[in-house]
Amino acid sequence: MNILIVYAHPSKKSYTFQVLERIKLALDKENWNVTISDLYASNFVSDMSEEEYEREGFAKTELPIPTDVLAEQEKIEKADCIIFLYPVWWSDCPAKLKGWFDRVYSVGYAYGQNETSRKMKTIPYGLVICTAGHPNTFLHEIEMAQSMEKIMLEDRLGKRFTYKEMIILGGTLELENVMATHFDLIKKIPEKIKTVI
Repeated sequence: MNILIVYAHPSKKSYTFQVLERIKLALDKENWNVTISDLYASNFVSDMSEEEYEREGFAKTELPIPTDVLAEQEKIEKADCIIFLYPVWWSDCPAKLKGWFDRVYSVGYAYGQNETSRKMKTIPYGLVICTAGHPNTFLHEIEMAQSMEKIMLEDRLGKRFTYKEMIILGGTLELENVMATHFDLIKKIPEKIKTVI
């Protein structure tokens, strides 16, 4: 089993980093191949260049794809499951991760295929995990949770994944009240993966 974790947080002092470490521990017990794309540690360029825009905006699939984007696409092609892990900032993922989608989901690959392009494979399982300050009940009450799910699961993951799910680890403003529940959910991730794949 090949698992790709696309991780977006700048600080190792963060709760999101603690969650990453817990996920790695849970997956290590399965002896699966785990690859981590740490977007901040690798200095992933989130801004699209003018040349990239020319390729994307005008669907010029004959133009080259940047090497850093090709490297991420190769990781996708090897994955049976992709886990996206990030904090919720202003009701969405950090700009680094948004930029990953902007650039890695290139035309001819993730959409707009033609006879000369390589189509992104359909990934069996996509799991979105985000940490959020507000409790889940509040995020649902103000319909922010539904909005985040729609954007991530229906648009960004879309038909590129056979099965997709979002786990919001909310309530982190009062971490001591939620940490045990969160870590319990994380422990169950390998079982989730096994039931789907």
